[in-house]
Amino acid sequence: MITPMRIFVLIFNAHTDNEGIHTVRVGDRNKILMFESEDDALRFALMLEAQDFPTPTVEAIDSEEIKEFCESAGYDWEIVPENSDLIIPPELNVEETDWQVEAANADSYESEQVPPAAETEFSESELESIRRKLEGLL
Repeated sequence: MITPMRIFVLIFNAHTDNEGIHTVRVGDRNKILMFESEDDALRFALMLEAQDFPTPTVEAIDSEEIKEFCESAGYDWEIVPENSDLIIPPELNVEETDWQVEAANADSYESEQVPPAAETEFSESELESIRRKLEGLL
């Protein structure tokens, strides 16, 4: 049996109704980066912020939970080993994330729909499951 490991992912709008996970677009696929090191995840988050991206929160989660989520959502994942070469966020970011589109639609019924380029959100039941497991780590 493989022992699950604690990894770190980037979450936008953490602990809100509009929470989403950071993905990297590779071709026509989305990939979630799972950092072994919290420091590496924080550095990546700061680089995103420097690119005028919304500030993400670094969250510790069981790697198996993220893999299950990726399989259900059709995403890829990549484990970023501790002390590996520095990963730099892509130069191009999506114009609008799913959570930005949803917020705009809530504000205006006449807003033009832009198809989302990347699926970035967990379902409520998945979020609740992750929260319970995270609380269990404390």
